[in-house]
Amino acid sequence: MTHPAYRVLREVSPAASVLLQDNPSAMTLEGTNTWVLRAPGAPGCVVVDPGHAHDEHLTELDRLAGRVPVELIVLTHHHPDHAEAAPSLADRVGAPVRAFDPDLCRGGDPLTHDDVVRAAGLDLRVLHTPGHTADSVTLRFDHADRAHALTGDTVLGRGTTILSDLGDYLESLRALRTLPPGTLGLPGHGPELPDLTATVREYSEHREQRLDQVRQALRRLGPHASAREVVRDVYADVDPALWGAAEASVRAQLDYLHRATGR
Repeated sequence: MTHPAYRVLREVSPAASVLLQDNPSAMTLEGTNTWVLRAPGAPGCVVVDPGHAHDEHLTELDRLAGRVPVELIVLTHHHPDHAEAAPSLADRVGAPVRAFDPDLCRGGDPLTHDDVVRAAGLDLRVLHTPGHTADSVTLRFDHADRAHALTGDTVLGRGTTILSDLGDYLESLRALRTLPPGTLGLPGHGPELPDLTATVREYSEHREQRLDQVRQALRRLGPHASAREVVRDVYADVDPALWGAAEASVRAQLDYLHRATGR
């Protein structure tokens, strides 16, 4: 699927549209996906992950609010490329901000696992899916007989995510695998996923493969090898410019293995 142009609100389903922020980088891919959710005919909308606090993007969201009032702003996690603009947008449109982290909330209660948030004609069920960050959530809703899931950075539209805790992440993937087959994945970066559960299976297999590679590297390098040493060994065929991001995930894998072995 082709990705939307910047400053163009593109409909992905009758209840979900995406506005791509012009903040591309190695970490954000083409940019941050700001999702606008609204059941057809509903008087207002929900904005998920308004992104970096860039004036141009906020102006586009403000323009949207002039057509369809923003009832609620929701954050999938605390990283600035998702959450930084939330206070400014809240001030502009007069909407509350809700997130798993209470420090990110403004005028609304923190999200908790299995919450149902009713807004814009939709019932958004909150799934706590840590691993990328401790406060990461996935928002699931059904519309027109199809399940939708906004995954933030837990599952990307392309490539794999950076980890903070592998054990948590594997549990989160197991939870996402219970979503209905054909769930439409609406990620924080990259194109939408026509079958999220199939992508989650691929993620799980990839993580197991990487974990095996790290185990093999430790056999070669010794059990106390550093994350950077493991990256040089396992990611030798990857652009070194990406090693910094890979190192964070390798560190999470080493922590996971060390806890498992008690070393």
